[in-house]
Amino acid sequence: MTLWFVFALMTVAAIFAVLWPLGRRARAQSQGSEGQGSEGQESEGQGSEGQDTENRGSEVAVYKDQLTEIERDLGAGLIAAPEAEAARVEISRRLLAAAGHEPAPVPKASLKWRRAAAVLALVGLPLVAIGVYMPLGSPKLQDFPLAQRGSGMARSLETLVVQVEQHLEKNPTDGRGWNVLGPVLERLGRFDDAARAYRNSLTYNGESAERRSNLGEALSAAAGGVVTAEAKTEFERARALDADDPKANYFLGLAAEQDGRKDDAATIWRALLAKAPADAPWRPVVQSALARVGGGGALPALSDETIAASRDMSEGDRGAMVRGMVERLATRLKQNGDDVEGWLRLVRAYLVMGDRDKAMGASTDARQAIANDAERLRQLNEGLKTLGLDG
Repeated sequence: MTLWFVFALMTVAAIFAVLWPLGRRARAQSQGSEGQGSEGQESEGQGSEGQDTENRGSEVAVYKDQLTEIERDLGAGLIAAPEAEAARVEISRRLLAAAGHEPAPVPKASLKWRRAAAVLALVGLPLVAIGVYMPLGSPKLQDFPLAQRGSGMARSLETLVVQVEQHLEKNPTDGRGWNVLGPVLERLGRFDDAARAYRNSLTYNGESAERRSNLGEALSAAAGGVVTAEAKTEFERARALDADDPKANYFLGLAAEQDGRKDDAATIWRALLAKAPADAPWRPVVQSALARVGGGGALPALSDETIAASRDMSEGDRGAMVRGMVERLATRLKQNGDDVEGWLRLVRAYLVMGDRDKAMGASTDARQAIANDAERLRQLNEGLKTLGLDG
């Protein structure tokens, strides 16, 4: 009901905006006409306007008679032509000045059209607005389902892909086109076609670690997430071109996990995280994978000498060493809380030690320490979610 009330007010405002100038103009002209016809009907105190109108009418008549006399005298030779022209100009100027004050009569046709416009504004405008609004903007009209909107976007993307594919059929050596097409096909789930696009991109653009990794990813996706021998070969080629390529290292770790070599997978992923920038968007994925293979319980990185020495320790001494490392890490983070990876290692350590309360407390301290850094807070929350601490 409130919506309809607002619409009614808007309609009234629109109609008023149309009728207001028409009404003012008609009223002004009708008042002028009444001033001309009411000379003998108004009282002496209220007849000044009619008197002025009568005087202006007399002046106009006098000036017209003067012009006629000039023409008559010029024809009779009583006045020279230059003098007649000068007099004619002066009298014409005075005539125009007097005639400019005369109120124009109101044409009946003009009044007729104004009334028609008023009726149209009062009746036609609301009817047209309602007729257009009901089928197109009714508040009862349901939203399009989200799935339908998503399918529309997918259709647009597929149409674009068809256009690019048609272009590449005519220009098969366009390396840039293949480079653009591959990721789009992969997003649409056309993994075999994406792999073909990446192969063509390698052929026409040349070798690069990114292209080799993309090809290996498409091959793995086509195999249902399994890193096949062919895909593994592509990742190894990518790592040969760039030892720090994150996608190649992640999938090589995944291949090791799928082969049952969890320790090798954990080693690959730890090395990847150690070299990764703090704001790398793929860090949570690697951290989750590391936790999955049991490497997530690793505490602050241990040197080879410390690991070798811990093998000869008793269980109690080894536990004491681990607790000491955890305490030192907690102390360091209290002094410098910007280390997101350090906070995640600390929380993970408490969970491995079975102390969930300390893990929750550490997660709260971590959020407070980096509360002013939105990107680090996002990374922390994603890492905590992989550890099962959403809150």
